[in-house]
Amino acid sequence: MSTALQFDPIRLPPECEVLRREVRAFLAAEMAAGTFDPNAIDKDDLFNASFSQKVGKKGWIGITWPKRYGGQERSFLERYVITEEFRAANAPVRRHFTADRQSGPVLIKYASEAIKMDILPRITRGECCFGIGMSEPNSGSDLFAASTKATKTKGGYLINGTKVWTSNAHQADYLIALFRTSAATKENRRHGLTSFLVDMKSSGIAINPIYNLTGLHDFNEVVFEDMFVPDSYVLGEIDGAWKQATSELAFERSGPERFLETFTVLIELVRVLGDKPDVRAAEALGRLVAQVHTLRRMSVSVNGMLQAGKEPIVEASVVKDLGTIWEQKLPHRAREIAAFTETDDLGNRAAFEEHLAFATMIAPKLTLQGGTTEVLRGIIARGLGLR
Repeated sequence: MSTALQFDPIRLPPECEVLRREVRAFLAAEMAAGTFDPNAIDKDDLFNASFSQKVGKKGWIGITWPKRYGGQERSFLERYVITEEFRAANAPVRRHFTADRQSGPVLIKYASEAIKMDILPRITRGECCFGIGMSEPNSGSDLFAASTKATKTKGGYLINGTKVWTSNAHQADYLIALFRTSAATKENRRHGLTSFLVDMKSSGIAINPIYNLTGLHDFNEVVFEDMFVPDSYVLGEIDGAWKQATSELAFERSGPERFLETFTVLIELVRVLGDKPDVRAAEALGRLVAQVHTLRRMSVSVNGMLQAGKEPIVEASVVKDLGTIWEQKLPHRAREIAAFTETDDLGNRAAFEEHLAFATMIAPKLTLQGGTTEVLRGIIARGLGLR
């Protein structure tokens, strides 16, 4: 079945702009207090428990969730504004971000009431960190090929196998992971996967760090050896988690974090070019700004669809694919634009070169988080009826 891409021209309502001013004032106060430096190159301090708790007190984690779980029952567009401002300021949100973006909504939809009442309020208070266990060593982002096995035992399941490229696993309190509970069938390759909540304090879990080119520790290999998960931690339908996972990825792939990870390069490029760039540089800079503005409009549109209760899986994949390509190419394009620009401010030039070097080194990892380009394009092609 095919579908047409739909990006409605949604505009942020007035309450979003009111919230934006409030978020900017909060971030300015935290920067003035020395909580974080938006221009810092070393991103190893993005996990900040105290900052997450302050955000929780503002009511900005789980802002769309039901109030009985600690949420505010506000809109996805308001959540978009918070994410955009935090991302643009390089705020240290790693402790709570994954739980806020996708793990919480999955628990709301599929977990038992006891689990919801236990975990969701902790997330909204900024006290709980989540990771996502999907990719595997021999299958990458091809979730159909996942082989980490969940074997039924008394009162639950024993998990054996390995997940890889698992962000935050070394800091997470929980994972939401896909494990194989039965074999795929010839008729349905998607059959046999089940979603589980994993308590990372459980025995039988080994976490091995994976360092990126900057030397920072974002990713992990997670090895399970007879790790026990109780029946109550099964999320949704046994053997039928593929649809659940694709719905979850609509949350993961559509936000501004998917095109703003190297955004500081653009900011530093503007500073290097100064207030009177030549025609060539001004035109090139204008193109970059137009491109990121287009990505932003598409992302806002997807969040509008989420607000309307839709599951824009294909549109979210488009945002992630195009956003990754843009943020990966940005360092190279910025280097070209600034190559023949003379500046009297050597400090600006030095800052630009530092951000350029950092963004160049992290560029390869960007396609790993949230799904590789090849997998995304397969989802898009399938959604458009091209395969």
